[in-house]
Amino acid sequence: MSEPGARRDAGAVSKVIGMPARLNADKSRSALRATAVLSAQTLIVLAMAYVVLWLMGKAWSVVWPLVVALLLTTLTWPVTRLLRNRLRWPPAVAAAVVMILFLIVMAGIIVVIAVPVASQSGELADKVADGIQSVREWAAGPPLNFGDDDITSALDAAVGRLQSSAGSIVTVTLSGLNTLVNGLVTTVLALFLMFFFLKDGPRFLPWLSRQLPGRLAVDVPEVAARSWNTLGSFVRSQAFVGMLDAVFIGLGLWIVGVPLVLPLAVLTFITAFVPIVGALFAGFVAVLIALVTEGWVDALIVLGIIILVQQLEGNVFQPMLQSRGLGLHAAVVLLAVTLGGSLAGIVGSLLAVPVAALVSVVYVYVREQLSEPEPEPDLPPAAEPDPHQGESTSTV
Repeated sequence: MSEPGARRDAGAVSKVIGMPARLNADKSRSALRATAVLSAQTLIVLAMAYVVLWLMGKAWSVVWPLVVALLLTTLTWPVTRLLRNRLRWPPAVAAAVVMILFLIVMAGIIVVIAVPVASQSGELADKVADGIQSVREWAAGPPLNFGDDDITSALDAAVGRLQSSAGSIVTVTLSGLNTLVNGLVTTVLALFLMFFFLKDGPRFLPWLSRQLPGRLAVDVPEVAARSWNTLGSFVRSQAFVGMLDAVFIGLGLWIVGVPLVLPLAVLTFITAFVPIVGALFAGFVAVLIALVTEGWVDALIVLGIIILVQQLEGNVFQPMLQSRGLGLHAAVVLLAVTLGGSLAGIVGSLLAVPVAALVSVVYVYVREQLSEPEPEPDLPPAAEPDPHQGESTSTV
């Protein structure tokens, strides 16, 4: 077959399978150039994000109290706004009263947890001893058939391992004390920042607008205001989800007959603000108390209740409420919590959803500013009035 005939056949085959005969060199270079420019811009943006995160990590001792103060301020700001706008209280007085009320509520929560536990500590200690004895008797029977000598040797081995790792235990203890001290310092600093936010918060955006030049004086305060509203929605939805967990789990514990129902419900509400780990900790405490006080059957029932409530909370309540209040899809909420936990542990899980919501706020605002206005629909021309309309056509 001749060369022109082969080319015609190749062209015919290309047309049959829907492919062009050959690529256009100019279009290919243009596509590669656009891809290279986009890749370079993306790398620059990612590098800038990495630098910002690195700087935040270096200044975390200041950033973390600031974040905690903002979360507490969004929780207590509605009361402060009521005192300032409706009752016309001075800002400093309103902020001080709200701070005192907040500390009283926190102290009351601690008392609600501590007093019943202290009053029933003796009974719980006896139940724990009985539970250990029950486990020992169960281990002595089939299928394990552990004798007293086996248990004693296991205890001796455990004691020996503890003695050999005394140095690491001391290190862990000192690390725990350091964490406790840092937590106290963070709490005190966050409370002071919370007071100033409650007192001077409304002045911040006008002050920020005066400090920025040009269009930034409008854009940055607007984004900050939207971010504040979004953060408030997150805290309120999280508090509502924690309340649902506390009510349902507390009701289940009361039906089963587990002691310390009120402290366990309060603990469930508080730990709901720490996703995943908080629920695991509260559930572990509830199951442990049910085990040592009521036995294996009731402990398994409590475990089933907690798993059911946590599944409803994690897969139904929390995604629905947060997606509605934050403008995020439920799948985005679940993915954000998973990604935040894998990157930064408990803190990442706690901050993942609000960070994703703030990113969404910035994206929506930038998109609004870059979008072209919608063209007005073309209206049909108004019909001219009929000069003879309304005249009587009847004759006398």
